[in-house]
Amino acid sequence: MSITASLRELKAEIEQYARGYGLDFCEVIFEVIDADRLNEVASYGGFPTRYPHWRFGMAYEELQKSYAYGLAKIYELVINNAPCYAYLMSSNSLVDQKLVMAHVYAHCDFFKNNQWFSHTNRKMVDQMANHGTRVRRHIARLGQDRVESFLDTCLSLENLIDVNAPFIRRRRDEALPEQEEEEPDDVPRLKSKGYLDRYINPPEALQAARRKRMEDAQEASSRFPESPERDVLQFLIDYAPLERWQMDCLAIVREEAHYFAPQARTKILNEGWAAYWHSRIMTEKCLTDAEVVDYADHNAGTLAMQPGHLNPYKLGVELLRDIEDRWNRGAFGSQYEACDDLETKRRWDKKLGLGRKKIFEVRRVCNDLTLLDTYLTAEFCERLRLFTYRKRTADGAVVLESRGFEEVKGRLLAGLTNCGHPLLAVVEGNFRNRAEMLLEHAHEGVDLDLAAARETMERLFSLWTRPVHVR
Repeated sequence: MSITASLRELKAEIEQYARGYGLDFCEVIFEVIDADRLNEVASYGGFPTRYPHWRFGMAYEELQKSYAYGLAKIYELVINNAPCYAYLMSSNSLVDQKLVMAHVYAHCDFFKNNQWFSHTNRKMVDQMANHGTRVRRHIARLGQDRVESFLDTCLSLENLIDVNAPFIRRRRDEALPEQEEEEPDDVPRLKSKGYLDRYINPPEALQAARRKRMEDAQEASSRFPESPERDVLQFLIDYAPLERWQMDCLAIVREEAHYFAPQARTKILNEGWAAYWHSRIMTEKCLTDAEVVDYADHNAGTLAMQPGHLNPYKLGVELLRDIEDRWNRGAFGSQYEACDDLETKRRWDKKLGLGRKKIFEVRRVCNDLTLLDTYLTAEFCERLRLFTYRKRTADGAVVLESRGFEEVKGRLLAGLTNCGHPLLAVVEGNFRNRAEMLLEHAHEGVDLDLAAARETMERLFSLWTRPVHVR
């Protein structure tokens, strides 16, 4: 349902405020729908025209029950597209609709300007409909059970992609510039005068180096793949013995996984950016006196930080405010870091006024990992009372582990590396010359859960049809 005349006027007003603050976004189309319909759209990830699968129905049931029991409520839903589509719940109060619109415009600014979204498909609404049509065609020809069972396998592997692949040109089929063939004796030589050359660069050493180079080149040319391949799904599409319809389904799952990956990589910064701007627009421009209490109540619920849980809205907005304050005061750089007097640091103010410019730069270049790695400080962790915890082996009780800055930062970064998934790569597609697959796990970020790893290998085996190993 299209928005009412009063909401249309409100939309134009809030859009003007957002652009006045410097936000830059594509056209935003709002639709007003009831709670059931909003839960349905949300269960499809914001795309109601997606292919049919039981997991979307399961997500819908979960959202419906959470809403019915008063455990959760979706105030808004916005889609990274051009134009951007946003859904408003019809039962929201007027102050909620104002807050949601301001929040949505900030999200749309983030989608358009953050570099990690620069390679996403801006016509994904149409592409998702195309995917749905292709899957339904396979279902009509092959049957619901067969196609859905294969999609189960594909979806269980959807995190085995290289999230950096869109930014790296390294595919085998890329056209490489023509290069002159290297001379066969082009091996490293030590600088020497002519009469000493045969002693400093003995011919037998040069010959051995030349032979080693040729052996390495031969080994590299026969390696499969030539270099470790982190995009496991692409490797399966290229080389697994799949039928054409199976390759199509796997390619659909991979494409959608790459579309949603930037949202997983920027959850803290994206939600923090939206919370920062909806707070400014509401408190400085939109609110009437009668709406202040309701707005404060709803905003506090959104930003509440429960013990033992990390709220991305709260962490993101507080970190952006901290960055803005520090760059306004000049509380950064070698001079500030070298100061060891706490009172001097607390009163530090060079009146640079660079805060607004800095947070727009952060919005443009950072994801969650680089944001926390670069701008998280010990003072910030202490102020937000961040800590790490663990489950005690003896009785399973959750106990505080550390409040140390390095431990807190390390735990946060580990959970954000590769979107919180173990880092795996295909290093050999013909392991032991038996057409077996060898994966290598890098101990960066989240470590392997052995039970989950075994299930993942079973799914890979069903596609590769040969044994799968992990090193």
